[in-house]
Amino acid sequence: MKLSILTPTYNRAHLLREIYDSLLANLRFNLDFEWLIMDDGSTDNTKEVVNDFIKEQKINVQYFYQTNQGKAVALNNLIKFATGDLILDCDSDDYLASNAFKIIKEKAELLLSDSKLYALVFLKCDMYGEVSGKEFKHDCYRSTMFDLYNKEDIQGEKILLFKASIRKQYKHEVEENERFITEARMYHKMDNRYQVLGFNIPLIIGEYKKDGYTKNIQKMFMENPVGYYKYFTEMLNKDLKDVLPQKRIYMLKHYILFAYLSNKKGILKNLSDPLNKFFVVILFIPGYISSWNYKRKYKRKLAKQKGALPEAKKL
Repeated sequence: MKLSILTPTYNRAHLLREIYDSLLANLRFNLDFEWLIMDDGSTDNTKEVVNDFIKEQKINVQYFYQTNQGKAVALNNLIKFATGDLILDCDSDDYLASNAFKIIKEKAELLLSDSKLYALVFLKCDMYGEVSGKEFKHDCYRSTMFDLYNKEDIQGEKILLFKASIRKQYKHEVEENERFITEARMYHKMDNRYQVLGFNIPLIIGEYKKDGYTKNIQKMFMENPVGYYKYFTEMLNKDLKDVLPQKRIYMLKHYILFAYLSNKKGILKNLSDPLNKFFVVILFIPGYISSWNYKRKYKRKLAKQKGALPEAKKL
């Protein structure tokens, strides 16, 4: 059994040592693994830092480079080189728990021996042990990623350990030269054929950095509206029976938002559920007003950051 760890990175040379050290700390568990790094057009000393890791010859590190195209494309390109039976994504601002390889060795057979599973799902926590979002109702919790978030309200960032033979059949769909799309879009397509198994065990540790995707979600939305529009179209055309009401409302609001941001017309035609069409008609005018305001505030924020707008004076 072999594990492939995939890390896309952009100007994060100063953080890669944390991942490297966490991998060294896991060597005592004797798991065969490779660490594949895709440099997404960094302008810092990422290549030199990774080359130093390679020269130490303590672990199997492989370095790849692409012009800057974003995390999703980096993962799409990187996975082609993965040779493991298992695949784990580890962002450049995260690192593995000190017993991560032990956990993987103990649980991997549950995944590899079950033809109905595409991934095991673990928790993510910060350096103080605080878990991101909610835990599963119990260990070995079988579900899909769509159901976990939208029917069972198990929120927060989760870590997926993929079965490589299935993961390699899918990719992150990035639209019209955009650079980002939520991983959930790919997960939901995998959900159509397979399931996941959840465990209340932290596998990866990480903090949200100021330049990370999560901290800049508004920027991600504004710069990648077409992909998000298609994502929410796909969401609303799924079987929404038992979906929590607040989740359906969230989908509808964002469907209207991204229709506005990507200048899509005839948005009712893309929906198959009459109930969703009804809600879109009801929410359309307030939704477009809200979307216009969302875009206006973002433009003002950008202008302020560039110094084009004066700071408001306190009276």
